[in-house]
Amino acid sequence: MSETSAEDVMATAAVAAAGWRRAGVAGAAIGVIAAGAAAGVAVERLTVGRGMRKKARLALDASGPYGSLRGQPGRAVADDGTELYYEVDEIEPDGGTGRAGARSGSGSPAGSGPRRRRLFGSKDPAPLTVVFSHGYCLGQDSWHFQRAALRGLVRTVHWDQRSHGRSQRGRAQAEGVPVGIDQLGRDLKAVLDAAAPEGPLVLVGHSMGGMTMMALADRYPELVRDRVAAVAFVGTSSGKLGEVNFGLPVAGVNAVRRVLPGVLRALGSQTELVERGRRATADLFAGLIKRYSFGSRDVDPAVARFAERLIESTPIDVVAEFYPAFTEHDKSGALPAFLGLPVLILAGDKDLVTPSSHSEAIADQLPDAELVIVPDGGHLVMLEHPETVTDRLADLLVRIGAVPAGTR
Repeated sequence: MSETSAEDVMATAAVAAAGWRRAGVAGAAIGVIAAGAAAGVAVERLTVGRGMRKKARLALDASGPYGSLRGQPGRAVADDGTELYYEVDEIEPDGGTGRAGARSGSGSPAGSGPRRRRLFGSKDPAPLTVVFSHGYCLGQDSWHFQRAALRGLVRTVHWDQRSHGRSQRGRAQAEGVPVGIDQLGRDLKAVLDAAAPEGPLVLVGHSMGGMTMMALADRYPELVRDRVAAVAFVGTSSGKLGEVNFGLPVAGVNAVRRVLPGVLRALGSQTELVERGRRATADLFAGLIKRYSFGSRDVDPAVARFAERLIESTPIDVVAEFYPAFTEHDKSGALPAFLGLPVLILAGDKDLVTPSSHSEAIADQLPDAELVIVPDGGHLVMLEHPETVTDRLADLLVRIGAVPAGTR
């Protein structure tokens, strides 16, 4: 296998940008991104052949257990007939600390108020369930580290949003109906009805998953009032995503905003061709994925590769299909449904996709929430800084009596 030069890399960037040239300034802006990513991998490619890079990727895929955790499978049916895949990790019989926390004393955790009595007060209550909702272009496996840490301690549900992971492609979208965040909120309700129809809930959502939780609260505020015991928002936003600059100059980002939805639709209509292009320019897109996923330089290569695999597994037509929903997303009016609940709001300080200012805006509306800004954290902060995210989540569960104090 022949070696690849830096000039070859830059040529690849030029090809990646060529399809955007008709977009004028936007094409130039995207070309700059592509060139920057290419420059980031050029030195490596001067000395490492394509075959060696492929072997390295395969080695990284095999080196870590990321995404290997599996639970009891199930399927929920959304209101348009879409099948939504989920998995349940039950409490271990000899380590049911979450169940014990729910059944202590008179049937409620120490220090609980009226809400806690409603949640835990029955004679034989269902166990508390922690429900994880993932982000755009990801899947339930993006919570790998948190799932591993909580496994056996508390009942958890992990699900794939429609058109992602093992869930079915959205039936309504196959018929031309645009997907929206409201639909995702209804999808989450279907998963709850199937996987956790009774008992208290802790809702955890990253990025689009957090928006899904807001849509659930907007549509079903009584469910939040009666069953939700705590909430964790990770790297998410309640609105104004159209103002995010993704680290680009103002002129470039404005141009990209104007043309990107149309360009994505065009790309989505050429799925096979685009997917071949993604595979052919894997190194280039690896640079882009790393830039927009992580904030620190010393990310475990196996974790970075795992993130690539998650994102690469999302078909380009699904990428195109979901993108417009984010500029329309505005659920700030739903946040008061979470007032009075223990709430964790966490974000990376170098998140270019949902900047930490969006988490601060959520905290402004939920003043009693715990706000955690993680240094050197990017958008995939739960993979980049898993200990921090897991510890804060464990602390939230300790506060509501779902796991024993000292659990880390």
